[in-house]
Amino acid sequence: MDRNRDEENELGTNYNSEVEIEQKSQMEKEEEEEEETSVERIFERKEVPPWREQLTVRAFVVSLVLAVLFTFIVMKLNLTTGIIPSLNVSAGMLGFFFVSVWSKFLDKSGLLRQPFTRQENTVIQTCVVASSGIAYSGGFGTYLFGMSEVIAKQSEKTGVNRGFKNPEVGWMIGFLFVVSFLGLCSVVPLRKIMIIDFKLTYPSGTATAHLINSFHTPQGAKLAKKQVRVLGKYFSFSFLWGFFQWFFAGGDDCGFASFPTFGLKARKYKFFFDFSATYVGVGMICPYIVNVSMLVGGILSWGLMWPLIETRKGDWYSADLPSSSIRGLQGYKIFITIATILGDGLYNFFKVLGQTLLGLLYQILHKNMSDGRPNEDRSSPKSSSTSYNDTRRTQVFLKDRIPTTFAIGGYIAIAAISTATLPHIFPQLKWYYILVIYLVAPTMAFCNAYGCGLTDWSLASTYGKLGIFGIGAWAGAQHGGVIAGLAACGVMMNIVSTASDLMQDFKTGYLTLASPRSMFVSQFIGTAMGCVISPCVFWLFYKAFPDLGQNGSEYPAPYALVYHNMAVLGVEGISNLPKNCFMLCCVFFGAAILLNLVRDTLGRKRAQFIPIPMAMAIPFYLGPYFSIDMCVGSLILFIWQRINKAKADAFGPAVASGLICGEGIWTLPSSVLALAGVKQPLCMKFLSRATNAKVDKFLGS
Repeated sequence: MDRNRDEENELGTNYNSEVEIEQKSQMEKEEEEEEETSVERIFERKEVPPWREQLTVRAFVVSLVLAVLFTFIVMKLNLTTGIIPSLNVSAGMLGFFFVSVWSKFLDKSGLLRQPFTRQENTVIQTCVVASSGIAYSGGFGTYLFGMSEVIAKQSEKTGVNRGFKNPEVGWMIGFLFVVSFLGLCSVVPLRKIMIIDFKLTYPSGTATAHLINSFHTPQGAKLAKKQVRVLGKYFSFSFLWGFFQWFFAGGDDCGFASFPTFGLKARKYKFFFDFSATYVGVGMICPYIVNVSMLVGGILSWGLMWPLIETRKGDWYSADLPSSSIRGLQGYKIFITIATILGDGLYNFFKVLGQTLLGLLYQILHKNMSDGRPNEDRSSPKSSSTSYNDTRRTQVFLKDRIPTTFAIGGYIAIAAISTATLPHIFPQLKWYYILVIYLVAPTMAFCNAYGCGLTDWSLASTYGKLGIFGIGAWAGAQHGGVIAGLAACGVMMNIVSTASDLMQDFKTGYLTLASPRSMFVSQFIGTAMGCVISPCVFWLFYKAFPDLGQNGSEYPAPYALVYHNMAVLGVEGISNLPKNCFMLCCVFFGAAILLNLVRDTLGRKRAQFIPIPMAMAIPFYLGPYFSIDMCVGSLILFIWQRINKAKADAFGPAVASGLICGEGIWTLPSSVLALAGVKQPLCMKFLSRATNAKVDKFLGS
């Protein structure tokens, strides 16, 4: 959930010429005020470096270091809960800090040849986010790991050979290289239409640009240094806290993560605070409604539904089934989660698609009406309400063009290589399945990029699920439909995800005067870095933690099992579901759609009090413990804002980033220790009084 929702439609659906005339005079009055406070006026005397000079060696060295750091963080989040907040602020902040220190050192030694510019800062941020984004879109916590034997064993066989494919560094790197670059080529020809003609907002890209612009003003640079100092302080605290906790986790259910905060009975149903600095930090970044929605979902499922279904044991499902069986309680957890996610995802898919089509219709009608006006009414550079900012940015953005033939030729060439290569990696994924995907992928990439510009919400995982059900059903159970569906999900998800990410970066570059060429090259290099770094980091987790992917382990990878069972459902149908499970799935599917309708009907102000179905579904399978951590983070931020809102707004993201990064990077030394066979020396376990008395009696005998 690295994108935030914006529930309001940002384009009107009706064109009203009278309103536009009234707004035009108002905008002309505001233009003079805007000229005085124009961002580009502040940087007017600073020359914009050519696109090649924006791509410096130091920028990519810093990007490589930060890419490794953020990949570990994203991978940990991916394999624990699957909740990944936006790390753009952290990337921009740390990029500014590292290059500023580097430049200052070289300046003192007289070796500084090129000053640090906001364009170079944008290149770093783009490269880091592109690289770490592969840790998510690469499917290491979803479709890719969902193919493994570990996950397949948790989803029982039903007489059909579903098959599996265990992770290996070689084929994972090869797979990512042949699918991750298609999205970049698919939307490059549309950059002018999206950014300048349609003026799509891309809220995340815009926010990142404002952050980078502020860093490079005199006042902003001072604040940035303070923010980095705060980030470093909480990074150190979080890292040391993770190190301290490690000593006490020398066995099953040991350590601070097993502390029965609300009692042993509550802990059995996953209600406890597990002292995770990472998720306290995530809670400080995520909106209040997301955190509260997850807590509500946890209470609804683990506090009410699962205990009630447990009472039907022996009636709804066999009492002899193991707890991990999908024909038992586990099946209700998994498939009700899937139904809620699909209901929310499909509703928002059609909602964003509708907004996209209405927005396009509005743009076409608007353009036709503008073209029909008399010449003297058309705006000229002097009389136009276009600000100095827009004039300057458009001039720079259109200066360095990326040839359309390059993009189209690149897409065809990579698609041809990919179509020939993928069947060798996944024999179940036939070449004609891949060809069909690549024929429809540019349309999907455009829809996702356009919708992301409107709502700031990438629906990459939803498009991936279309691949799971479509290709999986086409292949069929007897021809490896589960693996084919999961692989198709990966192909589709990588294309549409990188397409929307690139367009976000173009928006950031537009607002910081970074060349589109430097943005494309930076995204390309960052993606290439991610194709190598992410599989290697995942392989480290895979080898260091033998119980990776197991329910109840430190890294349960919950969405891997969810995606695997989606593929099973698409191939084999609903025949394997437990009694009344399908009926409950239909109820939750409908409830997800209904809740979204209510949220949209009430409007943005009142919708903040209605839970988000997708967020509610996350703890259905995992439990509410991490949502308690996140609500603690929200509470800290809420109290801080009440005491000193200005300070909380300025330093809250830095504190949150420090908490996330510190414990996240602790996973590197902990993985190395695990590979070296170094075990934790202590086990801190919590027992009831009666159990403790039995243990004492046993030890004393």
